[in-house]
Amino acid sequence: MTYDNTLKYLVEQYPEDFIRYLLASDATDIQILKTELNQEPIRADSVTFLQTANQILHLEFQTLPASTPPLPLRMLDYWVRLYRQYNCDIEQVVIFLKPTTSEGVFVNEFTARNTTHRYRVIRIWEQDPEPLMLSPGLLPLATLARTDSPQSLLQQVAVQVSMIEEAATKQSISVCTQLLAGLVFEPELIRQFLRREDMRESAIYQEILQEGLQEGREQGIEQGIEQGIEQGRQSELRLMMRLLTRRLGSINSQLQSRLQELSLAELEDLGEVLLDFASEADLMNWLNRVEA
Repeated sequence: MTYDNTLKYLVEQYPEDFIRYLLASDATDIQILKTELNQEPIRADSVTFLQTANQILHLEFQTLPASTPPLPLRMLDYWVRLYRQYNCDIEQVVIFLKPTTSEGVFVNEFTARNTTHRYRVIRIWEQDPEPLMLSPGLLPLATLARTDSPQSLLQQVAVQVSMIEEAATKQSISVCTQLLAGLVFEPELIRQFLRREDMRESAIYQEILQEGLQEGREQGIEQGIEQGIEQGRQSELRLMMRLLTRRLGSINSQLQSRLQELSLAELEDLGEVLLDFASEADLMNWLNRVEA
């Protein structure tokens, strides 16, 4: 979630930097398209759409290649929906952030019978850091770029950050740099070159913190609801087992296993009919109907 928010902030605050780096264009009239195209919640990546006069840049950051649905299929899905809605040229770029030897980071197309769809893939750890250090919005990504001396690269980026004249911009870029550098550097090393105080003082950090807290609260509520439902199901199951035992005697292990799989609603339905059972055969017939 932290990386998602950081990258979303960088792209939306500095769209010209990303357009220049990825499309070699100096376009300045850039519109950020909202991601209402997302049909499913995607927590492992950051998706952004930038629209220029005659093109859309679909920019997707991934920390890991694995995703559900698979990334190639998702890229095709996005392209179709974007093209149908905007009917213009669409450049899709996936940027992998964290070094890995997984074959997934080398896949740049979706293939199926009669269908092939290609997109660009950038493995940031293979990229020259120099172009990334030319623009404030790209500086945080430079910490993840190609180098024979990671510590020296981090130091160089920190120097570039310190040279930003506008105080608020310097603070925000410093925070984003620290957060992204955390993908590959130990916190102690990051603190050697970048001011930790910027984190607590910056607006972007507070925004990320609040969103993280809200997500945690939402997840806690969801987990609480799920736990409550499961606890209710287990209580209902124990009650049904006692009633069935009193009604039919000992229940064989196979039927017990099938009862264990019933939902809370199905257990409640069982409670309404079990008094009509005269034998295990009646229970088995009822389970067969439920599972059919």
